[in-house]
Amino acid sequence: MRRWSGARAIVAVLAAVSLSAACTSDGDSSGSSGLEGADPGDCTPVDMAVSPEKISLLTELARTFNESDAAELDEGCVFIRPARKSSGTAANLLSEGWPDEETNGARPVVWSPASSAWASVVNQRLDEQGQDPIAGTAEPFMLTPLVIAMPQPMADALGYPERAIGWSDILALASDPQGWAAYGHPEWGAFKLGKTNPNFSTSGLSSTIAQYYAATGKTTDLTLEDLARPEVQEFATTVESAVVHYGDITPTFLNNWYRNDAQGTALTYVSAVAVEEKSVIDYNQGNPDGVLDPGEEAVPPKTPLVAIYPKEGTLYSDNPYIVLDAPWVSDEQREGAERFEEFVRQPENQEKVLAFGFRPGNTEVALSDPIVAANGVDPDQPQTLLEVPDPPVTVEILDAWATQRKKAKVLIVLDVSGSMAEPAGDDRGSTKLDLAKEAIIAALDDFAPEDEVGLRIFTSDVGPDGATTRDLVPIGPIGTQRETMASAIRSLVPLNATPLYTVTQASYEDLRQAYDPSRINAVVLLTDGRNDDGDTSDDRAQLDELLDTLGSGAEGQAARPVRVFPIAYGQDADIGVLREVAEASDAAVYDASDASTIATVFTAVISNF
Repeated sequence: MRRWSGARAIVAVLAAVSLSAACTSDGDSSGSSGLEGADPGDCTPVDMAVSPEKISLLTELARTFNESDAAELDEGCVFIRPARKSSGTAANLLSEGWPDEETNGARPVVWSPASSAWASVVNQRLDEQGQDPIAGTAEPFMLTPLVIAMPQPMADALGYPERAIGWSDILALASDPQGWAAYGHPEWGAFKLGKTNPNFSTSGLSSTIAQYYAATGKTTDLTLEDLARPEVQEFATTVESAVVHYGDITPTFLNNWYRNDAQGTALTYVSAVAVEEKSVIDYNQGNPDGVLDPGEEAVPPKTPLVAIYPKEGTLYSDNPYIVLDAPWVSDEQREGAERFEEFVRQPENQEKVLAFGFRPGNTEVALSDPIVAANGVDPDQPQTLLEVPDPPVTVEILDAWATQRKKAKVLIVLDVSGSMAEPAGDDRGSTKLDLAKEAIIAALDDFAPEDEVGLRIFTSDVGPDGATTRDLVPIGPIGTQRETMASAIRSLVPLNATPLYTVTQASYEDLRQAYDPSRINAVVLLTDGRNDDGDTSDDRAQLDELLDTLGSGAEGQAARPVRVFPIAYGQDADIGVLREVAEASDAAVYDASDASTIATVFTAVISNF
């Protein structure tokens, strides 16, 4: 079973601090809010761990609060400091007492994950360790429901909204060998589902819970006995079989969808993605990752998305405001946290919640724009709500997903060029290759035993007759060759130049030749440099040829999708080029320009499988 399943997820979910192509929505990236670490002066700091999709909102509210009389206590004052921390990452850190504050940030006084389900996970894991719960019952201060986002033509073909659609329909589409041809659209191909890893992502966790409710016909009181029923397990496994790949954040899918829309291929990239309602609003407004950079113009897509509210019911990402019952929380901090909670619930601040695309937790504030039909959403939905399962059931769902998820076929392609001998900048005097080797060996445990994984190294003259690649371990079940691969990795040393483009193209084409339609087929490419094969005079031409081969709009790619997930490692890696490579294959690029982050980044990459 994978290392990140259930209560054993502690190490792997920490990979959420990596920076992928985007880091918002229900993403798993961690970073500064703009107030994190700010000097509170003479005031007592109240640190908050906030899920990424609402960090901008909470930063704005905290700044206003800190400058107001509301921050003044009877004795002294408080200073609210929100920090972005994904729900899955924070859940695991809290389960372990929030170790290593230098790396993970200050221990929070307030935790606001995207969903109360994460509080259940924390309390269950603490209970299994013989410890008291720290995440008590809390009221939401804003909400957004889980939906199935689907391009409007596909929703129309299914008859939505006149015909109610749910997970049972997703099951039927995933099981039908005709795919969309059953609805008169063979040009759309097979039904393809986008879904994030439930150990990282709230939408992934909520959709996995919702699948189990759909399989049982229940809306409350999901039990361990329900999860063990063979027909329930088969339902979940069949839905997972339609997944194109997983991942740590929904913006990977939304950004790729948006780019495919511009190319006219949105309907063949993916058929549906489990996301939160807010993400559909952002996408249809031309802001697929929920973040507009300075000077960036929002351009609505040609093919909008429709938010399908599953007929079996759905869960709210209820964004609870949890003042932790933890030993590091002082009475003064608790008082300040409660004062800020009163502040964010005020109607004028709940209007700001609405402006950000969330449903206000304060029912005095009526729903209005942007939660309107013009943005692909329905303010009168959802009609049926699902209950967050008891903590043991939620953790068992995560454990079960590890065995029911779609299996992978992955070729790890590792740069062993001479520049990998450069210092990594850590206290041990490690080279970049040293840290990369440690990261890959550790991440091998994140694959399921049935996953097929191979190892290829590349540099100039690494094989006979000047070959640029050498396959150290052929693709095969990782369960039987994990130690063989680890041993091969330990023996690696830095060598020569970096023939990046030819190696990437060859690796992609090799995997396409060996394509397995029952698996997620992917190349993980770790490189610390730029293309250097001795002749860079036709560098752009080589890159264009590579991108054309990878091209997501190509006829062959739709039939045999192989995705390339590059890791830009170290300061000299060309993240711009690697982003082009990732986008051409409908994948995502990961940023490990700080070499010390490679362990967490590499594990985040593996979350796609």
